[in-house]
Amino acid sequence: QVQLVESGGGLVQAGGSLRLSCSASGIIVNINYMGWYRQAPGKQREYVAVLTSGGSTNYADSVKGRFTISRDAAKNTVYLQMNNLKPEDTAVYYCNVFSGHPYWGQGTQVTVSS
Repeated sequence: QVQLVESGGGLVQAGGSLRLSCSASGIIVNINYMGWYRQAPGKQREYVAVLTSGGSTNYADSVKGRFTISRDAAKNTVYLQMNNLKPEDTAVYYCNVFSGHPYWGQGTQVTVSS
């Protein structure tokens, strides 16, 4: 029943910013953690950021200091603020919510030009 939809991707120049959103179609209970992953062409899907139910966060080394994960519980939405974007950040970004079972969105494309 629950579906995740990512939005906010697009084309941006290096050094620019984007804010990704992940909205759930329904309320998800007993969430263990929420996260963002990305997959660049020809590469494996990789972990980007995670937000636990307790409010702690963690980030991949490649995005530390540049990306911020947050949540708006009232809107049932998780965000990824991406600053100082680099061409290496170009990928399809996926939202993940784990509640005993992992829920995935369809992804949103982020393209960073040099």
